[in-house]
Amino acid sequence: MSQPLLAAGSEKSTSDSLLSRGSLAALDPRMRIVVAAIYAIVVVSLSDFAALGLALGFAFCLLPLSGLPIKRTLKRMIGMDSFIIFTLLILPFSVPGTPIFTVWGFVASYEGLWQAIEIALTANAAILGLMCLVGSMEPVAMGHGLHALRVPERLVQLMMFTIRYIEVLREEYMRLRAAMKVRGFRPGTNWHTYRSFGYLVGIMLVRALERSERILGAMKCRGFTGRFVLLERFKMQKRDWTFVALTGLAILALIAVELRHAIA
Repeated sequence: MSQPLLAAGSEKSTSDSLLSRGSLAALDPRMRIVVAAIYAIVVVSLSDFAALGLALGFAFCLLPLSGLPIKRTLKRMIGMDSFIIFTLLILPFSVPGTPIFTVWGFVASYEGLWQAIEIALTANAAILGLMCLVGSMEPVAMGHGLHALRVPERLVQLMMFTIRYIEVLREEYMRLRAAMKVRGFRPGTNWHTYRSFGYLVGIMLVRALERSERILGAMKCRGFTGRFVLLERFKMQKRDWTFVALTGLAILALIAVELRHAIA
């Protein structure tokens, strides 16, 4: 049995209830990860509009408890929708069925329209639920929870370092772009632009490698032996079991609505 992986913060008083805290941060991260996985699997399996609408409503109910900024989270959801909007617009014209209207000779069908709506509801319900359940989780707590669920240790470490240093690399990229602008660089559709961005990517990779070597040396100087040691273990408490029961009932309700539609 390997020793624990990640450092975790101390637990709050068990007397604090979930509703009084108004946040999911106090819940056991292992439970949140498992609930998020089950919720996502159930949502992507739904096809009934009523069940998908309930799933989206459930995700919106979790949003105030997640501690995420509501406006920023909704903007991120809109950004996600912008990636699939073209697919949703094409589906009514690519799925055969009962015609609705015609645009430039292309016939839109009811079946394609309903399929597009189904995909939109599924994507928004699943993504918003995952953002609320695990997107608001501290990286250290997520790593602790994944390790407790027997996720491979190296994979957890890779995820932890990626989350920690992706922002560092973004800042490095912004500094390089600012230096390029100061030197009069303006992107265009020419070989100079392609070559300049190629150099930018190459410099980013070289600096990332150099930074990783410095970080590894600093961690070894501090006694790092390949794993992070836990200060405390997470423990399921009454509020965790209460949340499991509530979310379980909600997921069972989604399944019941879906089955009723399938039987009908």
